[in-house]
Parts: sequence; structure tokens; C-alpha cells
Amino acid sequence: MSVGENIVNSAAETTFAPDGIESSENIFKKTFRRYFPLILILWILLVLYPNPLSLVVSIHRFINPTVNPSAVEMILDDFPSDPVAIEKAVLERISYRLDWELYGVPWYFPAVEEILERGEGDCKARALVLASILKAKDIPSQVNSSLVHVWVDYEGKQETTIENNQVKFYQHDPETGERRFQIPEIAPGEVMNSWRQQLWAPMPIDRRVLLISGLLALVVARVVLRKKGTAQ
Repeated sequence: MSVGENIVNSAAETTFAPDGIESSENIFKKTFRRYFPLILILWILLVLYPNPLSLVVSIHRFINPTVNPSAVEMILDDFPSDPVAIEKAVLERISYRLDWELYGVPWYFPAVEEILERGEGDCKARALVLASILKAKDIPSQVNSSLVHVWVDYEGKQETTIENNQVKFYQHDPETGERRFQIPEIAPGEVMNSWRQQLWAPMPIDRRVLLISGLLALVVARVVLRKKGTAQ
């Protein structure tokens, strides 16, 4: 190839390089605009769950509650045989603490071993320990979940405003493995208020700042890109 041909080819590459860069920018802008809602969701999840694996594990454990009678064998003698008395004893033994305080995330479904080691947990933790003890004592029970609460049903269990058949949307039977879903009858305002108290209010201030500032930055970037696109 002659020197002249090399010069022409170099000039051609120089001419088309800016077009290539511009095309990449356009692709980025289109992708950002198209997937903007997904980007917002990913940012929220990243801030709330720096280790996404904990969320994956929690979802799996929620669908398949880790009722583990072998984990409570060492403490079985500390509990009576009456399920009502057992539940009362579990509530006294497992101090109530939110997931934000224990695990640094808004929602986490622990294993029974974790709960017993800490001696603390929220309604999920208490329900898992109770269900494990009941199963170890051959007392039939079901783990129920509403949009704001997790509890255990057994024969003789008294219904309350937050523990009844109307508000539950998911039930798991540790004995048979049977799962049941239903549409819960619960006021949206009650759900939002509970989520605010359990998920938002105890959230560390630095995580709140990071979450809000990141969302604002993404929204500003979206507006700027839209204006540039309109101007062009």
C-alpha cells in the first residue's frame, strides 16, 4: 500500500470517528430513557441491599419458611406442651428488634439458627422459632403471612386484628409443605402506615440521604437528556 493510500485511509478514519462517538451517545441516551424506571428500581435495591444475595435468600426463605425442629432441640425442655403457653414463652425469649437494627436491611428472613444465636428478631423470627418448637413437639401449625405481619396458627389460637384469616395472603404448612394464597382483606392505609414505621422510619440517615440524592441525580439526568433531545 502506497503512502498516499495510507494518508487517505487515515483521513477517512478520522472523518468517521466523530460519527461513531455520536452514535454511541445516542444509543446511551435512548437506553437510559427506555430503561429509566428499571434504573430507578435497581438504584433503590442497591441502596437497600448492598449485598443483593441477602434479598434473594430472604425471598426463598419466605416462600419456603425454614421451620427447623432440630435447631430447637437443645431448648425444648424450656418450653411447656401447651401451644398458647409456648407462644408466650417464645415472645419473652426472643426480644423484638427490626431487621434494620439487626441486619442493616429493611427486610430479611433469617434462619432459626440465626435467631436463636441473636435472641432477637421481629415477627418473622418469632414465628419461625414458634413453628419450629411446635413441630418438634408434634403440634400441628401453619405459618401465615399478611402484608404487614407473620404469625403462626395452631389449634386454640385466638384471632386478633393483625392475625386472622381475612388479612393473610400466604399460608405454609410445615408438615405437608402445602402452600395457599389468597387476596387479603386489609386497608391500604394500614399497610402503608406499617411499612413506614417498619421500613422507612428506622432506616439509617446516611442510607436515606444516599437513596434520595441518587434518585434526584437520576431524575435530573433524565430531564437534561430529554431537553438535549428536544433541542436537537
